[in-house]
Amino acid sequence: KHVEESVLVGLAVYLKELRGTEPSNLYDMLVRTAERPLLEVVMDKAENNQSRAADWLGLNRNTLRKKLLEHKLIK
Repeated sequence: KHVEESVLVGLAVYLKELRGTEPSNLYDMLVRTAERPLLEVVMDKAENNQSRAADWLGLNRNTLRKKLLEHKLIK
């Protein structure tokens, strides 16, 4: 619930700061914005074990690796 509330507050602030400008690609922006910190925290807690992190996230290990590369969290 706490995360959901944080997202609601953050989105409200973001939309207010647009001052009437119509948002675009809001879904993609939110997913990209949330995905990187999620990956960082999970990888840290999983001690950089990609298989464990993939299990925790409910992702295939190859999908996780692709996302880590996209976010430049691994080389």
